[in-house]
Amino acid sequence: MNALPGYIQSGPDPVGPASAGTAPPEPGALALLNLSRLKRRGDFLRVAATRRRVATPGLVLQVAEAAGADRATIGIGFTASRKVGGSVQRNRARRRLRAVVSQIMPQHAAEQRDYVVIARKGTLDRPFERLVSDLENALRRLDAWRTGR
Repeated sequence: MNALPGYIQSGPDPVGPASAGTAPPEPGALALLNLSRLKRRGDFLRVAATRRRVATPGLVLQVAEAAGADRATIGIGFTASRKVGGSVQRNRARRRLRAVVSQIMPQHAAEQRDYVVIARKGTLDRPFERLVSDLENALRRLDAWRTGR
């Protein structure tokens, strides 16, 4: 039964995989950031307006201070223009960039910032390891690299 907003649903507390194993992280463990998607055009324009960007052979990374106040979340937006290719190539480039971001950003991206990752023509043919190093180098050059604590 779905609860309506503003109404309190009575019943037992949720039990199961969602609530199991939610122990706090150990002291000294690397805190992972939650990634949220930038979807509104205004967010993309706000990040581009800061003019803080780095271009590498595989991608372009733009960064801006986050609009929200949540320290554990960073915003990520992806874009690919028609210069990359047709719709199939653009979708493939965005999928490759999402894979790279999911591998690097939760551990190493600085918090309270929004990032826009732009696909380039080279995104399609570049080896995955090189895309990873492109993103790492771009984060370092933008002073957005977070090291382990």
